[in-house]
Amino acid sequence: MAAAAAAFHQSIGTPHSVGHVNNSGLLQELAKSSVRFISKGFEIDIGLSKRGCYISSKRNVSVIRASASQASVIDIVSSPSHTKANDSRKKSNEAALILIRHGESLWNEKNLFTGCVDVPLSKKGVEEAIEAGKRISNIPVDMIYTSALIRAQMTAMLAMTQHRRKKVPVIMHNESERARAWSQIFSEDTLKQTIPVVADWRLNERMYGELQGLNKQETADRYGKEQVHEWRRSYDIPPPNGESLEMCAQRAVAYFKDQIEPQLLAGKNVMIAAHGNSLRSIIMYLDKLTSQEVISLELSTGIPMLYISKEGKFIRRGSPAGPAEAGVYAYTKNLALYRQKLDEMVH
Repeated sequence: MAAAAAAFHQSIGTPHSVGHVNNSGLLQELAKSSVRFISKGFEIDIGLSKRGCYISSKRNVSVIRASASQASVIDIVSSPSHTKANDSRKKSNEAALILIRHGESLWNEKNLFTGCVDVPLSKKGVEEAIEAGKRISNIPVDMIYTSALIRAQMTAMLAMTQHRRKKVPVIMHNESERARAWSQIFSEDTLKQTIPVVADWRLNERMYGELQGLNKQETADRYGKEQVHEWRRSYDIPPPNGESLEMCAQRAVAYFKDQIEPQLLAGKNVMIAAHGNSLRSIIMYLDKLTSQEVISLELSTGIPMLYISKEGKFIRRGSPAGPAEAGVYAYTKNLALYRQKLDEMVH
């Protein structure tokens, strides 16, 4: 522990850093397990690899939060006593997982194949993202993951404008040493009111190859409805020079298992804003669907889905109907306590 703590302090230099750190080849992988360093009242939570520290140019330390007064990234409003809440969460390993398919994009509006082309939301898509935010406004969010595409990131950001906790989502930049240094937050109070947002290409929509930018109806007229349906809905047949759902699932599920699932198992509440096919892939993993079952799975744009992660299992709870709905919060004690605290803060 002493050696790990020394390596940690050598890497971040300052206790107020948030972002990704890479120092002289010392690299660790986020959130495979959780370690807390305590010294003279100063506490830090940081995810470490189960394999420990190792040398690699492909892995990064991710410091979720470091502050002199906050015990962990878990929101203090989760319970009347955040210390008791932390202890309870460690025992129950219970967390909320919210999945949101991005709102309608400008190319959805034009009926074009989009894939990995980076286009923004339409006016309707913006409205859908805001409505999604209202539906999850009473559900805790500690971490946000999005794809590298702007329509997913817009959806996440717009949704969080509706959250009653009023924390600000902040994208973590790790492109370079300069990006890490320039995006640091030096106000402890501001830091407490932020939610880390991690964007990664592995959550991208599947790449539609030579269909990207083509009109869907014109493509069906040219190649035949059956052929286009096979490209769009089969599990293992890709469009020309594109990805199949199976190929998309390989990267999306691997990322979920490697980076996101450990956060949930540690009790962090997570929101994922992504795409139809990357989310179908993750749901296939969560619900243990077969390759035949997943091809008939349809996800509406801007409609959040709630799962409860508990003791290594994922329980689907459907879509929260809105901030006035009480039923969804009765599923777990943690969600009920969180909403109760939000109500007390308002009054």
